[in-house]
Amino acid sequence: MVKTEKGINTLGALKASGYQPRSIKEELRANLIEKLKRKQKVFEGIIGFDDTVLPDIERAILSRHNILLLGLRGQAKTRIARLLISLLDERIPVVAGSELNDDPLEPISKYAIDLIAEMGDETPVEWMSRDDRYVEKLATPDVSIADLVGDVDPIKAATMKLPYSDERVIHFGLIPRAHRSIFVINELPDLQARIQVSLFNILQEGDMQIRGFKLRLPLDIEFLFTANPEDYTNRGSIITPLKDRIESQVLTHYPKTIDIARQITMQEARLADAQKKAVKVPEILQYFLEQISFEARESEFIDDKSGVSARLSISAYENLVSTAERRMLVNGEKKTVARVSDFWGIVPAITGKVELVYEGEQEGPFNVAMALMGRSMKKNFLDIFPNPDKLKKGVERDPYGTIRAWFSGGNVADIINDSTDKDYRKALDGVSGLRKLVESKVKDLSDDDLYIYMELVLHGLSEFNVISKDILSNSLSFRDVLADMFRDENFEDFE
Repeated sequence: MVKTEKGINTLGALKASGYQPRSIKEELRANLIEKLKRKQKVFEGIIGFDDTVLPDIERAILSRHNILLLGLRGQAKTRIARLLISLLDERIPVVAGSELNDDPLEPISKYAIDLIAEMGDETPVEWMSRDDRYVEKLATPDVSIADLVGDVDPIKAATMKLPYSDERVIHFGLIPRAHRSIFVINELPDLQARIQVSLFNILQEGDMQIRGFKLRLPLDIEFLFTANPEDYTNRGSIITPLKDRIESQVLTHYPKTIDIARQITMQEARLADAQKKAVKVPEILQYFLEQISFEARESEFIDDKSGVSARLSISAYENLVSTAERRMLVNGEKKTVARVSDFWGIVPAITGKVELVYEGEQEGPFNVAMALMGRSMKKNFLDIFPNPDKLKKGVERDPYGTIRAWFSGGNVADIINDSTDKDYRKALDGVSGLRKLVESKVKDLSDDDLYIYMELVLHGLSEFNVISKDILSNSLSFRDVLADMFRDENFEDFE
């Protein structure tokens, strides 16, 4: 490895510098070894894979393998691929003007070989940065062999008066142009089988066939493929001979815990500085939000083969903050705290990120989103407060007794979506026994967090049908269950 490129702009100067060629796989391996020895983080910003996915990738690089990342959508596969750039040398020498990034000491193209034969040590050398050595292609059914490998250019042949069998009339595709680079194909099963066949010898021998003309180009490429495991049966498949030539297959996964998922969301959410300063999202609401994704992955209404991307939580968090921000702006306030009722603003983030099975389509996207939020509320509620259905009557005191009595007296708690912070707190303070219950179960709460827990109690009790919850266009209305029943009966009599 050349320590500096200063003044090295010819083949002779490069030889004098002590430069020695090495393959990209050796380059990745050597730089990974250095990072591991120095205990440096290799994949910056990847959370939750430290004990599973990342060690497998590092082992594959040390083994000089091509890699297949196999996992459902939203599992950071492409993000990991792009981070491999950090394991490349900052710059490498190439023959000036070469289409194939020829190494000056190991040229493979006819152009570079002829130029070096003509100019010798005066052959001009350029330096290629690591960022230019990453090529990414999304596999789609319309990708052709010409796109990936290349094709004969009849205009070149006519202009240069050369036969089609001459290498100089070939227009090289993405793969040859990625010589000495990382080449990533996303969603490999979407690539037609006949196109996958063209990758066989490139992966193993470096042979290419273009319009029947066989070329022997010892391409030096680190291949990384990504795929969804369900694509083997849904949209296409990775043909067995190609899969056999990809030495390491690494399985990715979704975050295993709420804490890990929350870290990812906080890292990836794109918020304006003004939003960060003006809107506070209490920790309990962050956990509540992450629980929605976990519930979605277990839901009978959602296609588990499609997966539920981590982008659901990220988009939902951005929507939650924006919902609170909009309310704050409408009310002319300078700061606010996100509420449980603000979660109705994240419905578009949920419906746009899940694929429903037949039962889910029958329910409808909105109702599925509401059901997921209801399950998440129930889970978060039970993490803090006792289960109303499991209280032993006559044996233990009902902690919800005062609240039940208040609603039984015909009282109603209305939470207006765009109410000011003052009106929001006034509505919750009006429910007898609510504050006392929260303070008895959760200690040392800030004033802001106290009201979030108070509202959570109302939502939790409605999930257990202790009280009823009416979702209106601009508000939530909590009332006694029996009062709702009598109201419905009176309405039917009126009709």
